[in-house]
Amino acid sequence: MGTRRLPDTAPLSRLRDEDLSRLLLIRHFELTVQNLFAGGHLSGTTHTCLGQEYVPVALEPLLKDDDYVFSNHRGHGHYLARFDDPEGLLAEMTGRHGALCAGVGGSQHVRRARFHSTGVQGQSLPVAAGTALHLRRTGSDGLACVYIGDGTWGEGAVYEALNLAALWRLPVLVVVENNGIAQSTPTSRQMAGTIGGRAAAFGIPHLCVGSRDVNVIREQTAAAVATVRDAGTPAVLEFRTDRLGPHSKGDDTRPAPERAAAAARDWYLRYRDRYPEQFAPADEAQRHRMSVVAADVLARPLSRWEP
Repeated sequence: MGTRRLPDTAPLSRLRDEDLSRLLLIRHFELTVQNLFAGGHLSGTTHTCLGQEYVPVALEPLLKDDDYVFSNHRGHGHYLARFDDPEGLLAEMTGRHGALCAGVGGSQHVRRARFHSTGVQGQSLPVAAGTALHLRRTGSDGLACVYIGDGTWGEGAVYEALNLAALWRLPVLVVVENNGIAQSTPTSRQMAGTIGGRAAAFGIPHLCVGSRDVNVIREQTAAAVATVRDAGTPAVLEFRTDRLGPHSKGDDTRPAPERAAAAARDWYLRYRDRYPEQFAPADEAQRHRMSVVAADVLARPLSRWEP
């Protein structure tokens, strides 16, 4: 059995137009990626964040330009929450002109300014700790925000990094997107104890967030993020969320009732049904935008990498 997800039945509050637009941009970007993959326009692999888009959108206004963000293999939403740049990311994934990293990074390995992503599980946390040490030594008020999943807690590098972050008092914000499944293994079958308990073992504050309401999440997490920044100490924010799609392209082994229950909790449906007059035009705008972006990017010549 997977990690039990209690239904979040609280009414969702009305979003700012810019928050809703960013959520819908990420949703339609990921749907476009799935369609392009099915059409043979993408090579390698890709991991969508369908269902989890609200996490980086909620946190982004709490971060500053001087902060570092370390993402993972499921990082398209992390990037798009920070940069309004679906063109550059899609060009990177398709190896076209205008690609962020000349097309050599693909879906998982992206670098722009102080944003970095990697497909190697657990690698980002020790890098984030080292970056946070640099920020502290240089007197910066920046922090290192690192996104990991529940499955990443099986990596030893996570615990080494947490130990140093706590011991050296480093401004590391660990954001855990706990979607209850690690690739195809339910979290309950691969993790003993809890994420909160593991953070407590290092004396690191832990906050578990179950809401999918962007406004509520900001209110709940603002103080924790501010403490990381002002006190220069680590914290773990755990989001109980859902991965709506497969791990990668077609490896979703969850029973149909479990997938249906996750879909019923989707923020997209709940905002659509509660605020139809705001939602419908915003949804259509981002759907159209991604259609134009995809057509433009696929018409570009292939990127040429020059070392």
